[in-house]
Amino acid sequence: MAEDKSSKSFKDLGVVDVLCEACDRLKWKEPSNIQKESIPLALEGKDVIGLAETGSGKTGAFALPILQALLDKPQRLFALVLTPTRELAYQIAEQFNALGSTIGIKCAVIVGGIDMFDQALMLAKKPHVIVATPGRLVDHLENTKGFSLRALKYLVMDEADRILNMDFEQEVDKILKVIPKERRTFLFSATMTKKVQKLQRACLRDPVKVEVNTKYKTVDNLVQSYLFIPVKFKDVYLVHILNELAGNTFIIFSSTCNNTQRIALMLRNLGLKAIPLHGQMSQEKRLGALNKFKSKNSNILIATDVASRGLDIPHVDVVINFDIPSHSKDYIHRVGRTARAGRAGKSITFVTQ
Repeated sequence: MAEDKSSKSFKDLGVVDVLCEACDRLKWKEPSNIQKESIPLALEGKDVIGLAETGSGKTGAFALPILQALLDKPQRLFALVLTPTRELAYQIAEQFNALGSTIGIKCAVIVGGIDMFDQALMLAKKPHVIVATPGRLVDHLENTKGFSLRALKYLVMDEADRILNMDFEQEVDKILKVIPKERRTFLFSATMTKKVQKLQRACLRDPVKVEVNTKYKTVDNLVQSYLFIPVKFKDVYLVHILNELAGNTFIIFSSTCNNTQRIALMLRNLGLKAIPLHGQMSQEKRLGALNKFKSKNSNILIATDVASRGLDIPHVDVVINFDIPSHSKDYIHRVGRTARAGRAGKSITFVTQ
């Protein structure tokens, strides 16, 4: 790739004016690497496999081509985005709505933890874009009368490695059986696993592979450090660090829901504004917690890995790994919550015996 790709605008990539303006409104100054590589291919009508970590702008990389195709041939139930977690689904829908606000885009989020009947009503209105977790979507395909995806034009699998790791394979197979073969497919994944390769063979046609980063890698402007301490002093050190670095925003990652709750209560009792976020909370509570953190009502979020993927929380200064993650991939995703979009950040990992 000898040509200089550094200073391309969205317009240079072939994005139409009304969507370029939407990017401007979102303060997307210039396309990220994954967007530079994949948007032109997607606009040519190719199937794309994008390998990129979270925080690399991949939602824009598939949302813009889909919205552009929709402008070209408006149709309901046009695109389906499958994603592993509920939070990610809401976030992707938020981006679709933001990018499509002036062109009247209707987007529905179909995830577990929300009433099926309300969702069936949303589906009956035939949104343009459905963002869904695989399990709940299959529920609707099997049980909601009149709902089908027979006219679907675009399928996106976001964080495909995670979808498959969470054992959604059967659900994905069911979905692939009931959507048209004649469609465009985008597959995005942080890593290329065997399962993802198998899925690629099953659902893409002569795909073009776009790789933005090689092996697991963290961003350069992230200062990573660890503390070597006895396990019984973890709480004390945590509080000490939060005091030393007061004025920053923190995400503290813990391995279990219980521990997340416990740390939150401990910090609250010490007068720190901390909120927990974990898988045993109801969907509404999770969104509420995130919103509190986003609106800076609270500067400490204590989360399990459920919360660590793909959540775009813009202003995290410090990530603390209270418990070491079980996979190197999870570490990459956790520390990827800070130093996003060119800002600097710190990560501190507690290492015990």
